[in-house]
Amino acid sequence: MAASELNAIARSIVANDRGILAADESTGTITKRFDSIDVESTEPNRRAYRDLLFTAEGMEEYIGGVILFDETIRQQADDGTPFPTLLAAKGVVPGIKVDTGAHPLAGAPGETITEGLDGLRKRLGEYYELGARFAKWRATLSVGERLPSRYCVRVNAQALARYAALCQEAGIVPIVEPEVLMDTDHSIDDCYHATARTLQAVFSELGAQRVDLEGILLKPNMILPGKGNADQASPERIAAATLHCFRRHVPASVPGIVFLSGGQSEIEATVNLDTINRLDGRPWPLSFSYGRALQASALKAWMGAATGVEAAQTVFVHRARCNAAAAGGRYDAALETA
Repeated sequence: MAASELNAIARSIVANDRGILAADESTGTITKRFDSIDVESTEPNRRAYRDLLFTAEGMEEYIGGVILFDETIRQQADDGTPFPTLLAAKGVVPGIKVDTGAHPLAGAPGETITEGLDGLRKRLGEYYELGARFAKWRATLSVGERLPSRYCVRVNAQALARYAALCQEAGIVPIVEPEVLMDTDHSIDDCYHATARTLQAVFSELGAQRVDLEGILLKPNMILPGKGNADQASPERIAAATLHCFRRHVPASVPGIVFLSGGQSEIEATVNLDTINRLDGRPWPLSFSYGRALQASALKAWMGAATGVEAAQTVFVHRARCNAAAAGGRYDAALETA
């Protein structure tokens, strides 16, 4: 696929303040989500839940892309339409998670390397035929004493770049996701420096492996203190630190940045995104690629019952609408009750 076509796909996903629904939970992860509402994680239940999200009326006004899991991309809506076909017909770009998860990094206790490169070229070809036009690969980096190590940053950057190059070869836009985790007590400054080092390494490696930056999307963390830190920082401080870091380490040629929620609550993820988008000096669209921060309330409204589908869809579209407003710097707390 020509570079211009990859760029067009990437730009379409974040056009008009739209963002991405991350519906790529692995079977293990979605089982934990279902356990929280006492719903058995069977294939029919997982399909029914994804169906209610994808068929929600008006979701396409706020969602430009959906990341699917291997099981989900092969499933069908209630009327028999394959999910990728259903999404594409609504103007929503289907995507696919292609990594096989984070595993312990040999020689680096407490750190991980994301695996899944073996056989990736063949899998990408199959996913393209199934309708995927973008993909996702997540690398995770922990913050702590001397963490993340240079070794961990480097090998994950190399894997992200190799994945991205293979995606572009297959005509698929790669989402590059280097995530600095928020599950410790590190400060906002610690997050800033870890993220800056990671982004520098990632873009250096993307260049070395001949990845066209105009044909990718970046999915990073915001600059946030760890969950265990007493100083949780204001949205204004988070926004200033985030934009400062990304202006210095992300080339302006990248078509868009879609932030992950990183364990933030639904409201926190929306407010922080909005606050960032109210600042000047943003050379890229700054949008969202949220999982729990789009789905938590919808999941509770559904509760695994057919009678809960309409309420769940209403809650989901509302959350998507609020985040699209945040991507345009137009969010207001009054929207929560509108």
